[in-house]
Amino acid sequence: MSKAQSSQSPRQSVPKIRARKGGEPLVCLTAYTTAMAEILGPHVDLFIVGDSVGNVFYGYDSTLPVSLETMILHAQAVMRAKPQALVVVDLPFGSYEASKEQALASAVRVLKETGADAVKLEGGQSQAETIAFLAARAIPVMGHVGLLPQSTRILGGYKLAGRDRADWPRILADAKAVDSAGAFAIVVEKTVGELAADITRQVTAPTIGIGASNVCDGQVLVIDDMLGMFENPARFVRQYANLREAIGKAAKAYADDVRQRRFPAAEESYQAGEPN
Repeated sequence: MSKAQSSQSPRQSVPKIRARKGGEPLVCLTAYTTAMAEILGPHVDLFIVGDSVGNVFYGYDSTLPVSLETMILHAQAVMRAKPQALVVVDLPFGSYEASKEQALASAVRVLKETGADAVKLEGGQSQAETIAFLAARAIPVMGHVGLLPQSTRILGGYKLAGRDRADWPRILADAKAVDSAGAFAIVVEKTVGELAADITRQVTAPTIGIGASNVCDGQVLVIDDMLGMFENPARFVRQYANLREAIGKAAKAYADDVRQRRFPAAEESYQAGEPN
């Protein structure tokens, strides 16, 4: 789809995303800035303004230090691109776990201050009551099961969910609880393919996989991973470009030109009386 075609099409909505269950796979990427949202917009159905911004933008070792204010700032930047895609904003660690009322206050603030379409929170059965509470108050919620990045301290790292078949009933129950609570879509992260397939078959909401094989109703990747900005990506990442190398080469060429006084050249310089 061209940018011109995209600009003429109506924006995605929660009902439209739900209706894609079992149909053409949903395309999702993370976005954190206006420029990136403008570039990616014609090609995706959903944007997640992820708390992964803490890792890729701020250099944190985990998503835990990310604040609600940080998420709001990046969501505002994405919304300035006027995307046709549905925009979902992560509720960061500490902004929803204390109570369903805390979750409501955080979600209302995100949607009012950014104009985004929905929020996402992590957790299965433990968060079902909160998801239902939000959904009953006109807050669209995307769920997140499987590997939970905000819980890596208790999990002992970014471990594959469902490696042990004994864990499958619990993870499936998490997905069903989120689905029954009213989540309009569910991210399934770093989960064995057979379990992801079971989840996808047994929930009514579309599933968005990340490291959960191609059986889900859609896929998401962190944009910086997909573009090759980091070395040694996770196994489930496919790098569609190597911008780390390309940016390094461009920076070296610029530095060489500056040091040899090849930049700026005459065509990049101004003389008295010339127009701007």
